[in-house]
Amino acid sequence: MKSKIFALMAGVLTLSVFFTGCQSGGGNGAAKEYKPASNVDWYVASSPGGGSDIFSRIISDIMITEGIVDANFIVTNKTDGGGEVVRNEVAHMKGNKADNTLLTFNSGCLMPMVENTKNRASNFRVIAVMAVDKQLLFKTEHTKYADFAEAIEAAKNGETVVIGGSKGDDVATYEALVKEIGVSQDNMKYITYDATSDAITAGLGGHVDFVMSKPAAASEYVEANSLIPVLALSKERYTGNLADAPTLSEVGEYNDVEVPVWRSVVAPASMSDEAVAFWTEAFRKVSETERWQNEYIDKYKLIPDFMDAASATDYITEFEKNFKESKGIQ
Repeated sequence: MKSKIFALMAGVLTLSVFFTGCQSGGGNGAAKEYKPASNVDWYVASSPGGGSDIFSRIISDIMITEGIVDANFIVTNKTDGGGEVVRNEVAHMKGNKADNTLLTFNSGCLMPMVENTKNRASNFRVIAVMAVDKQLLFKTEHTKYADFAEAIEAAKNGETVVIGGSKGDDVATYEALVKEIGVSQDNMKYITYDATSDAITAGLGGHVDFVMSKPAAASEYVEANSLIPVLALSKERYTGNLADAPTLSEVGEYNDVEVPVWRSVVAPASMSDEAVAFWTEAFRKVSETERWQNEYIDKYKLIPDFMDAASATDYITEFEKNFKESKGIQ
């Protein structure tokens, strides 16, 4: 079957767009040789235990233990307003603090931000893109359907099937999924949680039939057999303990559905050029470590895709441009 790849991703990696807001120098008067403060603030706009939280804590730990950065990282989770409060706070941060502040930012952050607020990617300095992620659907012991094929038939027959997941890219994946299988959102409902960890909790408590998650957030629950993978939202099956989950084209006469999720780190718009250069190099060094490959990329089934500040800025700018056009946003 032909694969259906999310239109926003088509050709993004080959395009280069000049991004004035993120390429201009910061105005905080940093010295030519930037050195991090003793404490670096790293914000995550989702709850502890989710994919973004795991991503942030693994990288910060690698930076310290590998001697890449001589500083302490204070990772803080802020979910107010679906994460929009902290994104706005970081975007407009001024002074010396801007050089020592990082924010985990992915496609699932950008999409609702652009749809619901006036905040834009140009309000940040983009530091790096680190990897590309994808989703799966999982059932629990409370799920009454043996597999997702049975759930599809139930929805087509008028039953209500409930999927729980996070924001942004999870919602986009859900919308692409129900459109492809031809059921209404009334019969296959979606409940949005602040983070994947919250959706998993709901699934384990029997409040939703299926949980949408990236491998990172679901890993420990799969190992404990609490979450059972039933659908790979990808062009091909995953490996290891996720290998039993079929793709949508294997479930029935459907095209595969996938919405790749890029994972990046950004900083306040006023971060100095010297600090941006320091941080993008630090993230490059992380991407080259064995720990990053073994403990994150391999363990959580991601695609390694490091981009430095310039390349990542072009990439995210073009993604935002295409997304706005697809939604008719000015």
